[in-house]
Amino acid sequence: QVRLVESGGSLVQPGGSLRLSCAASGSILSIYTMGWYRQAPGKRCELVADITNGGNTNYVDSVKGRFTISRDNARNTVYLQMNSLKRGDTAVYYCNADILDGSYVVKNYWGQGTQVTVSS
Repeated sequence: QVRLVESGGSLVQPGGSLRLSCAASGSILSIYTMGWYRQAPGKRCELVADITNGGNTNYVDSVKGRFTISRDNARNTVYLQMNSLKRGDTAVYYCNADILDGSYVVKNYWGQGTQVTVSS
């Protein structure tokens, strides 16, 4: 079994910063693209940023210049550094990863989500 566990969500004031972490554990042979999605109330889920196992990154336009995605392959962990947070960033943030697991099949996994609230 493979699990993705997020941490780091919190209440923060506009202009503040947060760092989200997501650690993958279990029967993992290899991890390919890892990413962060978010879903705000009444809105569809959107990709925030992703990163390949080679380090190539991709961001949604609304977070470019403010958010940075990174990963530690030795720790099977992906991070999302969020700076200059805005009220519009309020959402549940989900970790996602394509993982070659012990069944020798690449599957897409999701974490349980972590709440980020930007409010004064």
